[in-house]
Amino acid sequence: MRRLGTHHGRRTAAFATAVFAIAAATASASAETLDSALARAYGGNPTLDAQRAAVRAVDENVPIAISGYRPTVAATASTGASYATGEAGSALGGGTQPFRRGLFPASAGLQVSQNIFNGFRTANSTRQAESQVFGARETLRTTEQTTLFNGAQSYMNVLRDTAILDLQRNNVEVLEEQLRQTRDRFNVGEVTRTDVAQAESRLAAARSQVAVAEANLQASIATFRQVIGVEPRQLAPGRPVDRLVPRTLAASVEIGISEHPAVMSALHAVDTAELQVRVAEGALAPTLNLVGNVQQGFNSQVSGDQTLSASVAAQLSVPIYQGGAAYAQIRQAKETAGQRRIEAEATRDQVRAAVISSWGQLQSAKANVQAAQAQVTAAEVALTGVREEARVGQRTTLDVLNAQQELLTARVNLITAQRDRVVFSYAVVRAMGRLTTKLLALNVAQYRAKEHFDQVKDLWYGVRTPDGR
Repeated sequence: MRRLGTHHGRRTAAFATAVFAIAAATASASAETLDSALARAYGGNPTLDAQRAAVRAVDENVPIAISGYRPTVAATASTGASYATGEAGSALGGGTQPFRRGLFPASAGLQVSQNIFNGFRTANSTRQAESQVFGARETLRTTEQTTLFNGAQSYMNVLRDTAILDLQRNNVEVLEEQLRQTRDRFNVGEVTRTDVAQAESRLAAARSQVAVAEANLQASIATFRQVIGVEPRQLAPGRPVDRLVPRTLAASVEIGISEHPAVMSALHAVDTAELQVRVAEGALAPTLNLVGNVQQGFNSQVSGDQTLSASVAAQLSVPIYQGGAAYAQIRQAKETAGQRRIEAEATRDQVRAAVISSWGQLQSAKANVQAAQAQVTAAEVALTGVREEARVGQRTTLDVLNAQQELLTARVNLITAQRDRVVFSYAVVRAMGRLTTKLLALNVAQYRAKEHFDQVKDLWYGVRTPDGR
């Protein structure tokens, strides 16, 4: 029996170095790197852009609230026609005289109202709006971290599935050679028809696995395109971000529950709800407004006359009973504030659980890489030995096929373990709330939410957004 596929064995071993070596073998100077892919996602991911727009919309709550400090001005105007007919007494006492009168009265007025006191509702509403802005920014940070993690995961999935597809295709080539040699041995009577059927069965199964691997790769490419924004071309090796992972689980948990944007957003939601209680309580306080009116009338009594009136008044409104609605709204706001406090504690628990879970997955991935490497080495030695023994008749064709399958499985496991090693390192950093472009040192222009806030918070008028729309 000839030695099976020395060339194929060397070629298969080249694929067994898994994701990093496979990517490195195909990478060029213009290859996409994991950092550049994440920078693309940060700059153009539609989900992230939509969340940025949502934050800008929340920014407008502040000038809406501040408007309560400012006066309101309203202009009025009216015009029409009137007709009157009848009899009027004579000024000389000589009886009555009929009259007919048609007028075209018109008027124009201006009213200015300035609130002086409203139970501190404007002040509390402004603080509430600012808390909403801070909460929206933390939600944006969460979306940014989710986008970056999804980008890293889709990048590594493409590398993994590309490597597995190459392994499966190479396995088909090896099995085709195995089948050819088995048929040659059958023709000379060294093996039986059963050996040929076994080789044919394994080859059919391998071709099926190629189809599955191709489908998996296409799905990963589609997800990459969705998250990153471009089709994957040549991808450089991906590496874990161990420099951002603390040495201990306890330190990771502490960072997560104190820094994660989801926790910070929940705390801002508590502030917002508590301020809503104060706003609702303001409805029970008196309201004092200063109101000024100027009115110009024309043809109001007789044709050609003009009248001008002006007034300034302080208006005090003291609520006595409003049907119980104000009291119900206060109670409702207090219950909502209690709900937000409970949700903040639940968010801390969720973050703690996410950190512990991702930490465990990372440690498992590290161990799996070492185990898979040992498995590949052992499987390669075993396959070499089985082939040599089969050559002298001590092993069957099925033994060789099983050894080849075990080696393929070991190499696939190694590829998957190395992919998990990278992805779960990102997962730990994300669970702590530190998966940011700054800490990742990405070469990308930072989006600064405060810039838009500063542009709109003091605007008195205008319908154009700062970007010109």
